[in-house]
Amino acid sequence: MARRKRKQRHEEHMDESWLVPYADILTLLLALFIVLFAASNVDAQKFNTLKSSFNSIFSGGSSVLDYESPVPVEIENRTTGKRDESLETVESKAEQEQEELKKVQEKINDYIVENKLEMSLKTNLTEEGLYVTIQDGAFFDSGSAKVRAEDRELAHEISELLVMNPPRTIIVSGHTDAIPIKNSEFKNNWHLSVMRSINFMAILLENKKLDPSRFSARGLGEYEPVATNDTAEGRRLNRRVEILILPNTEQQ
Repeated sequence: MARRKRKQRHEEHMDESWLVPYADILTLLLALFIVLFAASNVDAQKFNTLKSSFNSIFSGGSSVLDYESPVPVEIENRTTGKRDESLETVESKAEQEQEELKKVQEKINDYIVENKLEMSLKTNLTEEGLYVTIQDGAFFDSGSAKVRAEDRELAHEISELLVMNPPRTIIVSGHTDAIPIKNSEFKNNWHLSVMRSINFMAILLENKKLDPSRFSARGLGEYEPVATNDTAEGRRLNRRVEILILPNTEQQ
């Protein structure tokens, strides 16, 4: 009889070990609901703007942006709270560089006018940079890549115009017309154009105020004409050396 009562008391004692994982599940569910609530507070206007932009690019078929996103779209900088202005900074620097190159162009144009070199030199400011074009008759004899001795002083004066602060990258390019060259010194027009650019650049770099690491030379032969090769005047314009002054994109 006593043994039966002891067994009944043991059966009335419940196993409560399931309460621990149950409490953990409740805690996780609460955390999940908090995260979902926070994620639902998306700036609808910013999300729709970004959605429209991507959908216009990836047109055709269903876009993943057609579905509701549980992740907030961040347009603003998380650290400063301000809109990312990197694009505006790049555009502003590009405009500033164009203004600086315009001043260099005006300086070179003044030199051209003062020395009555309008037929030999000209400038052109583009988005790529500032071009200074030198007709081949100003420095080279026909079929030659050697700068004439009487024109070296002019090359030295041009080198002074290239001294800038801050310094900029400069590319010297040689160009020819489309008539094949006929002499034993050069294999073709490409060879001639390369040697003209190298020889002219070498004289420029005799100016110790210029940094040689900023300079490069290339030959383009007849492959970038600026005029027709069907006329004598067009061929004259195509035979040239170009100095390209690139915008300064380095961080200051």
